[in-house]
Amino acid sequence: MDAKDIGEIASWLMQAGLKGMAETDILAGFCEQCRQHGLNLDRAMALMDTLHPVYEGRAFRWDGNRVIEREFEYGPSHQGIAAENWQRSAFYHMLTTGGDEVRRRIGFGEPADFYGLDTLQADGHTDYIAMVHRFEEGGTIGEMDCFYSNFATAAEVGFPDEDLYVLRKLTPALALAIKCTGMSRIARTIAEVYLGEDAARHVLEGKITRGKTERISAALWFSDLANYTRISDTAEPDEIIPMLNAYADAVISSIHEAGGNVLKLIGDGTLAIFKARNSADACAAALMAESLLRQRLRDLNAQRQIEGRPVTDVYLGLHIGDVFYGNIGSMDRLDFTVIGPAVNEVSRIASMCRSADRNVLMSSNFVEALSTHNSNDLVSVGRYALRGVNRPQELFTLLSSAA
Repeated sequence: MDAKDIGEIASWLMQAGLKGMAETDILAGFCEQCRQHGLNLDRAMALMDTLHPVYEGRAFRWDGNRVIEREFEYGPSHQGIAAENWQRSAFYHMLTTGGDEVRRRIGFGEPADFYGLDTLQADGHTDYIAMVHRFEEGGTIGEMDCFYSNFATAAEVGFPDEDLYVLRKLTPALALAIKCTGMSRIARTIAEVYLGEDAARHVLEGKITRGKTERISAALWFSDLANYTRISDTAEPDEIIPMLNAYADAVISSIHEAGGNVLKLIGDGTLAIFKARNSADACAAALMAESLLRQRLRDLNAQRQIEGRPVTDVYLGLHIGDVFYGNIGSMDRLDFTVIGPAVNEVSRIASMCRSADRNVLMSSNFVEALSTHNSNDLVSVGRYALRGVNRPQELFTLLSSAA
């Protein structure tokens, strides 16, 4: 491979990164072009830590001879078998010794002393090289501070010096291309985790101007935990956060499964919206989420009772109305959320659950928006004065809740 070929592959890598090509496609394209230009490459892997609430990082693989899983996400590498494997890896060796390259000519008598090398050797590979490219402080985000890669060949002569030269020359460009896509993925993840999927999409599309909102009609959900103050006062301090996480997971997963969008977590409270082509569909989706939540709560409470942990219920208010959806806040701190009288009303409806002795209450507007079929299981619990609302509201609940 001459300088012109190297330049063409480097240029392709830069374009792939700028286009936001998937990491697996970047790695595969790079390896296949190297092979087309005569580099004896049979297997490759790249990985990079990320910023994610569950996964520690993502790994990407390529094999020129068989179909494999091209991408996988890995969890924490500091405990259990994952820690053992990591500490046996060439990558860990380089991090702890300060090196940036490790080579093992496993087909020529050198030891297969790092994790996975015995498998490569058994599969007929003869040469292996691993590299780490470290980022400076300004180029890191979270634990994403290195780009790891390794390459293997089954060629009888292993990697000739000219092939090693090409890999050393081009791998930084590969790292930059994959890092470019990885940074975009991290931005999406952070936005979705902290803003919600729909709000994140608006923000990432560039809708971040302060005061810019749109008027939408949506079914509104506001829920909080029953007796949370009493439980938090009596439970062991180290039980509070796990309890909040367990019940929040039940609420949020139910909303998402039914097609809703969580906009805000307020202590033990959750504000969400359901948007659809018509009001009946939006309200039906909210009721579906309520049904999913009750099943999850039954399972969760049964498990927590077995474990001797505190259990509770979720109070839920449902409403529908027009709201303003968009950016509200100061010049340097914005919130992408909904505002309007309907938002205040749904929180007030939820707060009436204790007085009405029901775990779910719905406004008359919500019930009227439902189709006849979906409203047959609802029953009025009477008219209530809601704090901050001018006139009393008739509230409804599910027959199962009223029993």
